[in-house]
Amino acid sequence: MEKLVLYIKVHQLKEQGFKIAAIARKLGISRNSVYKYLDMNFEEASNWVNSLGSRAKKLDPYQNQIVVWLKEHPDLSSAQIEDWLKENYPDLKVAGSTIRSYVSDLRSIYHIPKELHIRSHEAVDELPMGQQMQVDWGEITVKNTEGKLFKLYFITFVLSHSRYKYVEWLDRPFTTRDTIRSHERAFQYFGGMPREIVYDQDHLITVSENPEILF
Repeated sequence: MEKLVLYIKVHQLKEQGFKIAAIARKLGISRNSVYKYLDMNFEEASNWVNSLGSRAKKLDPYQNQIVVWLKEHPDLSSAQIEDWLKENYPDLKVAGSTIRSYVSDLRSIYHIPKELHIRSHEAVDELPMGQQMQVDWGEITVKNTEGKLFKLYFITFVLSHSRYKYVEWLDRPFTTRDTIRSHERAFQYFGGMPREIVYDQDHLITVSENPEILF
């Protein structure tokens, strides 16, 4: 019944002149969900809602874990949840679209709107294949075989459309030479170059305490 109410609210806001992004923000759902509701008439929506209660879903065994993640981190994207699921359950085989739909349903059922952090850029619509790759650096503290703590540094390359990833690790900070070589190996791994590259921490490219990292 909650989804049917949501369906009605989506159509009401649309009739009032609100755009897709505004409707999604007001109701705490994704833009894809808004499109889905707008594409259905009331009878189709009713039949769809009734079918949800009697249909087992592939991700049902992981529902509690996903809900815990969403409650702890309301701003999580479905792509991040997909990464965490595959890291924690390597044998799980499920499409990204299935995860997006399931996460959207859980947000509606448990009233967990997506809390977006204000950043210097806005979210963009799904990009075509080969259009964009995202690059980011990071570090993590781990224990070695002797139980001593030490840092590992990594650079990640993620294709925006498919979320296909390539990662390299070092036991020291990345230098300019390391970064260039990592890019070359990433292109080799992906089998080509995207039309554009987005750097999540672009200040690292121009400013660093380590002069060897400066571009």
